[in-house]
Amino acid sequence: MTQCAVLLLQMGGPDTLDDVEAFLFRLFCDRDIIKIGPAFLQPLIAKLISHRRAGKVAAHYEIIGGRSPLRELTQQQAEALERQLGAGYRCFVAMRYSRPDTVEALAAIKRAGISRIIALPLYPQYSRATSGSSFNELDRIADMAHAGFEIVRVNDFHSHPLYIKALAEKIEKGLAGFSGRENIHILFSAHGLPQSFIDNGDPYLEHTEATVRLVMERFAGVTHHLAFQSRAGPAKWLEPSTDAKLAELAGLGVKQLLVVPVSFVSDHIETLYEIDIEYAQKAVELGITEFRRTGALNASASFINCLAELVHAPEL
Repeated sequence: MTQCAVLLLQMGGPDTLDDVEAFLFRLFCDRDIIKIGPAFLQPLIAKLISHRRAGKVAAHYEIIGGRSPLRELTQQQAEALERQLGAGYRCFVAMRYSRPDTVEALAAIKRAGISRIIALPLYPQYSRATSGSSFNELDRIADMAHAGFEIVRVNDFHSHPLYIKALAEKIEKGLAGFSGRENIHILFSAHGLPQSFIDNGDPYLEHTEATVRLVMERFAGVTHHLAFQSRAGPAKWLEPSTDAKLAELAGLGVKQLLVVPVSFVSDHIETLYEIDIEYAQKAVELGITEFRRTGALNASASFINCLAELVHAPEL
């Protein structure tokens, strides 16, 4: 039987505290995310930035267990998806800034004797900084390999009914943890992006707003908000920031808040540290007495079903 490879594309993260600086270096070298000076100088500047930031970032990873869980969680998703797809499909993982990287993933696919690849980024909302960067890296490595791969892409799934269902299930479970719903506010927290990306046509904001709108059709009467986290650098980023929105809501007297990490499909430092520790502590200081976060989708049945439907889409 002819097999097809499904390649799950994800950002990755450090597997140990000693890997943090190298992970940051790879990230800051990526001109699809950020252009720092002329291209020939970016590796040098990236080295300086990553060295300066490594200690602080490593301290955050140490608090959440000394590593990123993203590799393990993505592998679990790949294994669950392979079981769901059944005969004729093999699932592989390629991390953009850690291992297994794109070179290793394509080498494994080649060893398996597979030539057709469905590239499936684990970013629901498309951005050139996430899916775009992963696609560019995939194309570069495939061209260098001269292996004759046929590669088809799933660009996004921000409005897929099963993705919306998976998010709604997590929200429903999160709401059930409160004493009542009448005073609960839902705060969708998406990963931030420089405003210049949007100004230059990146669809990320439009996709994110569409996801929120579709999810909230299932929760009529519940007040919701959208904000953006993980800002880095001096450039203007999408607003409002999540920490600014927390302060605003606290000032309005909100006491019950459910945070939904809308652009993240797996737990990693942005959920386990930034939301669960930094934002939770700030919420308490601001007077928000019940601060909860929905669970990440990880390998939930509805999310894996969504990925399977994307693979089986007629246009692929």
